[in-house]
Amino acid sequence: MVQQTKYPEEAATYLTIQEIKEGNLSLYIRYPSWATSDATITINGKNIKISRKPGSYIVLNRNQAPPLIAVFVSRRRCTSMIHRIMLSCSNLLKQIISIFIKNFIRLTMRPTLILLKLLIAFCFSAKAQEAPIILEIDAGEPIGEMLPIYAFFGYDEPNYTYRGNGRKLLAEIADLSPVQVYIRTHNLLTTREGEPDLKWGFTNVYNEDKQGNPVYDWTLLDKILNAQIENGLRPLIELGFMPKALSTQPEPYRHEWSTKGPFWTGWTYPPKDYNKWAELIYQLVLHEREVYGEEEIEKWIWEVWNEPDIGYWSGTFEEYCKLYDYGVDAVKRACPECTVGGPHTTGPAGKSGNEYLYRFLNHCVNGTNYVTGKKGSPLEYIAFHAKGNPELTDSHIRMNMGTQLNDIAMGFEAVKSFPELKDMPIIIGECDPEGCAACSWKRDAKYGYRNGTMYPSYTASSFAKIFELMDEYEVNLRGALTWAFEFEDQEWFAGFRELASIGVDKPVMNVFRMFGMMHGQRVLVKGNPYPAKKVIEQGIRNRPDINALACVDQNEMTILVWNYHDDDISGEVNDIGLTIRNIPDGPALMQHYRVDQELSNSFTMWQKLGSPQQPTEEEYRRVEAAGHLKLLTSPQWITAKKNGTRIQFSLPRQGVSLIKLEW
Repeated sequence: MVQQTKYPEEAATYLTIQEIKEGNLSLYIRYPSWATSDATITINGKNIKISRKPGSYIVLNRNQAPPLIAVFVSRRRCTSMIHRIMLSCSNLLKQIISIFIKNFIRLTMRPTLILLKLLIAFCFSAKAQEAPIILEIDAGEPIGEMLPIYAFFGYDEPNYTYRGNGRKLLAEIADLSPVQVYIRTHNLLTTREGEPDLKWGFTNVYNEDKQGNPVYDWTLLDKILNAQIENGLRPLIELGFMPKALSTQPEPYRHEWSTKGPFWTGWTYPPKDYNKWAELIYQLVLHEREVYGEEEIEKWIWEVWNEPDIGYWSGTFEEYCKLYDYGVDAVKRACPECTVGGPHTTGPAGKSGNEYLYRFLNHCVNGTNYVTGKKGSPLEYIAFHAKGNPELTDSHIRMNMGTQLNDIAMGFEAVKSFPELKDMPIIIGECDPEGCAACSWKRDAKYGYRNGTMYPSYTASSFAKIFELMDEYEVNLRGALTWAFEFEDQEWFAGFRELASIGVDKPVMNVFRMFGMMHGQRVLVKGNPYPAKKVIEQGIRNRPDINALACVDQNEMTILVWNYHDDDISGEVNDIGLTIRNIPDGPALMQHYRVDQELSNSFTMWQKLGSPQQPTEEEYRRVEAAGHLKLLTSPQWITAKKNGTRIQFSLPRQGVSLIKLEW
């Protein structure tokens, strides 16, 4: 039996029993007299009723097979002077006090008493200043619809789609939300060379015979799209990259990014024949219309290429516009009601992304179409990308959400600068904390934040601020696409930006499950502002961003609360007080979901099991189960009051809570 605890910093004690030699197990757990009367016990995630009182022993008789994980949570009434100090002070002061206690015997009595009095006075003074964070939520003051902008995902490697773990994750992505989820993938036109790899995949849809005639093969493309559609998803079709037989510079073709070799190879070049390019697109759309029906593919979203302002496109700006015009014309000839758009440029806060986006929008509004010779090009949604920029600082990772939000703000400004486009739907085609999903922490240590709670906390905070920017700029935001999926044939928890590792959901997946439970009207939240513009200018460097996104729909309210900081280091557990107004008087069922270091966290469970790379069947089952979204406490009935319902709880640094109220 192993006992793990961080008391008094944390209230929980973990008892793990790996083996019982014979007979039933009787476990006596001391219920200290100093504890409060609201202690809880769970065994393997199941709540156990406590009938004893503080000052006694809780007796558990268990006959189930190990492993057993018992979690005993009790809170101190703080009658002990030393414990009062420990629970009241910052981490630095706790270290000072610990040193003081260890050296107690070597100190004379008089200096000891003086120092102890000073520490007590300082600690309680500091604690008095650390009042609970009060967030005021007014269900009667809507500020906008809770749009499902989170329901977009994408990835580089299309061939992972139909692998076992890929199919499993697709189904879970579809299940996380009641609305339609879209999937975007690179390399849907790339020619096969070698095997799938990081940032590399293929469909082999286009080749030519010896006479230069097109030879189409839809086998792998159908396999990819079938896996997505059969699992309830809808494609955002990216028409790229250039087939080898069409490339103006076909050799070398396959890149060697995974071995740090050349990346921008033959797949990035313009076509040698734009008519053949257009015919490929036309035949592709005709084929999908025949397979899935016109009514279905009209619901898909179509784009031409990816990030043409950087090395993904080795042609000129004019050549890209020509590629776009020929591509969307071919889509529209085969399916007039299909939705087309672009250009999926890099972040508009950067020089290349900003200039390219403005020039492209001007081409679509005022330029000459390369196919028709007339003014303008079809554009039914606008897409650009937005990325954060983490770095290593003082031996820890420091995120930079401000750069991502600045990309979004500058993109919204670009759209608003064209009166003809002010109501055009916008999709942030890649919206992430940084720009390399396929980079593990071994490639660069700054990517080491992705396995734990930093990634989900960042996601919760950033999406709320994206809504804020959407409201401020009054734009028609349709989606903010998370570029994360899963990687095959890699180590467990290798640090890629992914939703699951070897078939096991990572903590960030549970924030998207929380988003999926939120619908209706977003309502006003006051009390601890950390506005997007401030984050753009200063980052989240001093105090943490502790805030909420709340919405109301008919007879329920959902409240997403996070405790986020840019620095990936240990921080305080903060007391949160929610004051909710204008929900009906009477009983309300409260469910409190949590993502933190212990709950909804497969990575922590994997570490507790010794970080196995070849887990047993039982170890896999336990890690997989830990990856599902968990309740912090059992559902409970509370008494709601229209003039102010109070809910109080503690939230650790980088933790995320979702509170759901039904009446």
